[in-house]
Amino acid sequence: MEENTLHLHEKVKKILYSLTGITLSENKDIMIANRLHKLKRDTKFNGDLDALLQDISKGEFTSEFINSFTTNKTHFFREDFHFLDLKNRVLPTFKSKEIKMYCSASSTGEEPYSMAMTVFEAQEENSCKINASIIATDIDTNVLQYAANGVYRFSKSSKEFPEWIKPQKYFKRRVNKTLASEEILIKIKPELQKLVSFQVMNLNDPEYPFKSEQFDVVFCRNVLIYFSSEDQNAILKKLFKHLKMGGTLYLGHSENPHDLINYVERVGQNIFIKTKEI
Repeated sequence: MEENTLHLHEKVKKILYSLTGITLSENKDIMIANRLHKLKRDTKFNGDLDALLQDISKGEFTSEFINSFTTNKTHFFREDFHFLDLKNRVLPTFKSKEIKMYCSASSTGEEPYSMAMTVFEAQEENSCKINASIIATDIDTNVLQYAANGVYRFSKSSKEFPEWIKPQKYFKRRVNKTLASEEILIKIKPELQKLVSFQVMNLNDPEYPFKSEQFDVVFCRNVLIYFSSEDQNAILKKLFKHLKMGGTLYLGHSENPHDLINYVERVGQNIFIKTKEI
């Protein structure tokens, strides 16, 4: 790699870490180059890439930079065993009671809407009303807007919905006809959207805008992998302060509770109940 390119990529990593806490691994050079050139096009910046990064370092184009370099890979009911646990073990204990849940990396909204659909399924199975609210945060403003709109592409061959979910109960179907093809779009129904509140938040912030022990359930899945081990531990400890005693923490399949291990009880595949305060 040329020295100037190496300099630019190191600068991108440094800026991204300072703004978000996200650590880019060594094998991301092609991704960095592609996203850097796209960022220049999107911002219509007239100078060279080094000048663009200098401006970002001074506080210009920070939202555009963050949105360009955050990864948003998700789908409905990803790792669906967590939603089964939520439906079968957690939610039945909140019959006619309020449950507050948090989704810490909502991306384009599939995860928090999956949580909302799970609430409706639990209500139906238990013939009860569950008063649920979900706060969903992300650092990327573009994906939050996408999530708030609640419109998604749908493929009949898709297997992202488990057998116990009937999508037609929760989505309105639209057909987008073009000259080339017919695209099926689905929109989240208003009764689900009302359960979810989307907010901008950086998991690397020193404090979170929540009350102590505010949440009964915290989803923190497949986001810690973008942080260093030290920062993962710090994020988990911050989240833990906002989880109620006896509340449930869900982590992604390749993530672990780090120092929280002595303060939780494992009850399933990366499913943990808070048993002690730190």
